Amino acid sequence: MSAKEAQARIKINKLLEDSGWRFFVDKDGKANIVLEPNVKLTQTRIDALGENFEQSKNGFIDFLLLDEQGFPLVVLEAKSEDKNPLIGKEQARKYAKSQNCRFVILSNGNLHYFWDLQQGSPHIITRFPTPGSVKGYHRFEPNPQRLIDEPIDRDYIVLTQMPGYANEAGWKNEAERETFMEKNRLRFMRKYQMRAVHSIQQAIKEGKSRFLFEMATGTGKTLTAAAVVKLFLRTGNARRVLFLVDRLELEDQANKALNFVLRNDYTSMIYKERRDDWRKAEIVVTTVQSLLFNAKYKHLFSPTDFDLVISDEAHRSIGGNARAVFEYFVGYKLGLTATPKDYLKKFDQEKPTTRDPRELERRLLLDTYRTFGCDTGNPTFRYSLLDGVKDGFLINPVVVDVRTGITTRLLSEEGYAVLAVTEDEENSEQTFYQKDFEKKFFSEATNRVFCETFLNNALCDPVTGEIGKAIVFAVSQNHAAKITQMLNELAGQLFPGKYQSDFAVQVTSLIPDAQQYTINFTNNKLMGSANFLESYKTSKARICVTVGMMTTGYDCPDLLNLALMRPVFSPSDFVQIKGRGTRKHNFLEQLFDPELKELVREPAKTRYKLFDFFANCEYFEDKFDYDEVLKLPQPGVGTGEGGELPPLSPDGIHISAVPDTMNHIQELQIGYEGMKIDRMFFEKFEDKAKDDPVLQQKIEAEHWDQAVDYVVKELFDKPREFFNLDKLRKAAGVDRRLSVREILEKIFGLIPDFKSKDEILEDEFQKFLLDTQPNDPDSVRPIKYYFKAYATDGHLREIIESKNFTELNVNPTFSMADFKSVPPEWRNRIPDYIKDYVPLNQFM
Repeated sequence: MSAKEAQARIKINKLLEDSGWRFFVDKDGKANIVLEPNVKLTQTRIDALGENFEQSKNGFIDFLLLDEQGFPLVVLEAKSEDKNPLIGKEQARKYAKSQNCRFVILSNGNLHYFWDLQQGSPHIITRFPTPGSVKGYHRFEPNPQRLIDEPIDRDYIVLTQMPGYANEAGWKNEAERETFMEKNRLRFMRKYQMRAVHSIQQAIKEGKSRFLFEMATGTGKTLTAAAVVKLFLRTGNARRVLFLVDRLELEDQANKALNFVLRNDYTSMIYKERRDDWRKAEIVVTTVQSLLFNAKYKHLFSPTDFDLVISDEAHRSIGGNARAVFEYFVGYKLGLTATPKDYLKKFDQEKPTTRDPRELERRLLLDTYRTFGCDTGNPTFRYSLLDGVKDGFLINPVVVDVRTGITTRLLSEEGYAVLAVTEDEENSEQTFYQKDFEKKFFSEATNRVFCETFLNNALCDPVTGEIGKAIVFAVSQNHAAKITQMLNELAGQLFPGKYQSDFAVQVTSLIPDAQQYTINFTNNKLMGSANFLESYKTSKARICVTVGMMTTGYDCPDLLNLALMRPVFSPSDFVQIKGRGTRKHNFLEQLFDPELKELVREPAKTRYKLFDFFANCEYFEDKFDYDEVLKLPQPGVGTGEGGELPPLSPDGIHISAVPDTMNHIQELQIGYEGMKIDRMFFEKFEDKAKDDPVLQQKIEAEHWDQAVDYVVKELFDKPREFFNLDKLRKAAGVDRRLSVREILEKIFGLIPDFKSKDEILEDEFQKFLLDTQPNDPDSVRPIKYYFKAYATDGHLREIIESKNFTELNVNPTFSMADFKSVPPEWRNRIPDYIKDYVPLNQFM
């Protein structure tokens, strides 16, 4: 056995042990029988395998994995590190057939494949499946032909909701049918939704296992996905489905939607709420971020636990290294997205520049299409916003292009130039651009004009005449607080006595119960209801001011106004924000006075206004006709003669000029004798955190932004212990930076321990491996070494970036020989990937 073969076997042994398998050494001293943990293998059972069971005419079985009865379950074919595991594919197939095994694992210690001989081709994995998951998968007998032949009609979902609906009197009577459907909330599929499901049947008929639905916001992606889930479960082509979302608020929304239409036949649950018995559900909903954090998906699940993985808002939930979660599982994959790839038609990909924020977005979208086997840019099924508008299901916005004197200058190529006085009392010209608004450049006058213009021109509720429900998107949480305050002040003047600073509400991640606010706004009970008319159910609060919440997947059909009081640089963000208003609505559904219903002249929502204060529509959609361009009162514009800004700090932000002095500084090197004290320090903080009911509540709700903010404000830097992040990191004895969230996850038992720098690097490399899948096994080791060196060595990054390669000859951590061993096509690919997807500060 060569050194590379021995090294591969050592790694394979470790992977098997980590996945819960144990070795049995027979009387001849061979160690190629691998068992489930609690199996007692008798000599009788060994004899039943045959005297030379591990031997065939073509060689020897490397590892034979047995089930709980001692019967062959998996053949593992091992190759040396310098060989591609796939070269052993046919050899392993023969071994498996000789032992009546359905499953094969191919591995060289670095690269691994799982292969169900009944289902297509080997699939790359980063962890070996556990005994329990393979056993469950063994009972799974999919039949693609049943799925292909399954009839899909308009009532496919309704037959789960109410199987005997066609025999009900309310259905048979055509005059009562509409009322019957509304009363029982029956969800009949539209023709395009049926076509979407049919497209999957056709794709499977063509041998495909990955699908992508590109459907505009408001066209019922979740209902369509529910039909796909039923199709796979009902035909026996999936035992369990994983539904991935990219935001916490969408987790509950998706679970409720799936349960609502499928609960009579299948159970859907949120993973975090049923961690111990998730296997009892057919549908498991979770956020991709919760699985990605510290690579939890590897510890919580086995690659064979889900037979269908659905990624909602796929360009987000599998963007970047989050794809590792998606690719980890064996089986069918469905992506849902509202962002069309051709949305980036204005981007000149022949002249890419990292200064264009559309470049990264384009790459993410193209990666999404590639992930789902749509390299040509054609999804499995497409139904666009224009299709929805043409068919009468959606509405387009009235775009209100609003520009003040200042924002016009901020948007220009020259920027907004002002003269200011530096700390040396010299005149200095400072130039600001749109990206600086509410970050480096602050203007109360501009914000006030935004708010006044919005209130003076917003669409009004057709029943009561009050300001129509609206969402305002701000730059930051601080900006959101300012806008909320201004809107409430103006509403107090416009509607005396009607509001008590509850006309506008800030809905951002640091606001307690922010997620519940979004639900109450949809249900028309935020801060109360029926403020103008007792018989009309609509929220007292008319405006939610947010930053990143209420964008993806938020449903509120009676929205009449959207306002972008910030620049948007992500096309997918823009599509999502714009999509919040496209749904149709009948306002009479909220009115309970029959006589008043007759008086409402325009009860149906036929349009909504999109207030664009930063030319976002011009940036992304030149084809839009700006139906309304307002002339605004212009606040003062800087003349370049001083007086516009206060004294500048070196980074261009106004800071206090009051001098401060250092009272005491001392350096003390803590030796090994401090380790016990350090551990006690961490345990003290652990006890304090666990005993805090407010913090505990935020952790249970997974409101991580609020939890981190609470710790920093309420627990850090208080008298006696003076806890802080740096002290806790040293106390934990970790060789890298820790985040507050990571510390909280450890304290509350959500992760077993802190990973070392090398373990984090290994996780990041495995994500990279899943995404790129190099074909040459010889290249994996030098690629990995380059990947780790580039991620951890700042000097090496400078050398690579500056292309000063001669310095590699004297670089101690990564030499010229190391660089030359990396295949040329990977030398730029690795730095590009790390810059886009790997947070480097975690290794410092």
